[in-house]
Amino acid sequence: MSDVGKLYIVATPIGNLSDITQRALQTLTDVNVIAAEDTRHSLRLLQHYDIQTRLISLHDHNESQRAAQLIMRLQQGENIALISDAGTPLINDPGYTLVNQCRGANIDVIPVPGACAAITALCAAGLPTDRFRFEGFLPVKMQARHTVLQGLAHEGATTVFYESPRRIAQTVSDITEVLGAQRQLVLAKELTKTFETFFSGEAASCLRWLEEDANHQRGEFVLLIAGAKVATDDMPPEALLLMTRLMQDLPLKKAAAITAEHYGLKKNALYQLGLQQGQDDHA
Repeated sequence: MSDVGKLYIVATPIGNLSDITQRALQTLTDVNVIAAEDTRHSLRLLQHYDIQTRLISLHDHNESQRAAQLIMRLQQGENIALISDAGTPLINDPGYTLVNQCRGANIDVIPVPGACAAITALCAAGLPTDRFRFEGFLPVKMQARHTVLQGLAHEGATTVFYESPRRIAQTVSDITEVLGAQRQLVLAKELTKTFETFFSGEAASCLRWLEEDANHQRGEFVLLIAGAKVATDDMPPEALLLMTRLMQDLPLKKAAAITAEHYGLKKNALYQLGLQQGQDDHA
């Protein structure tokens, strides 16, 4: 019996074709087969780098069936790479079923890291990155979308969404309505491409920017929502004073923990307040 093969999760460029690692190129060349979300789309990438490896499809509509076939091939000793149309597979793209079943079958799953639109946008957006949550796409139906947004009313972390060009204006309009016109947003579109754009500001100004020119709504978007401001009115003045003093000699996380324990407060609320204070000091 031949050795069991390996499944490689290979990140591909999100726009600029130069954003691919040497390891990714070597892996795509060496494996027996590449499972791709859209074989026609991925073929252009392979042709650009003169990679001859055979492509097969793995997408939302055939993943359950295809996973069983691929696991059989892996168990027969073949090595397989999984790629999505762009970026890192499984991050709002197909692949979970295959990876989960491979783990269950004791097949090695090896990540080959690279581009990811959410992380690319986050690192350049100018919003806090110490804590963030990724939510994929918001629901299409308005009521469900509003419900998700309402759940972010008191979220202190930066929230990252993907959004399509046909819905971006409506989504920002909903954010303005649900979270308020003053909530800070960053719109990142066409990342790593010729017309890469970052626009940041309050929700109301972001909506105006989108609506003033139809070109502003073109392209794939990463939408980032700043965390909610923590109200100082809810904090005892003596707690704020203690944390401010501790922050002069200790990391913020430690200062928040000590203050929270001393006054019986929530550590995360104090931590967010400290971050907020640091941003205000540098404004």
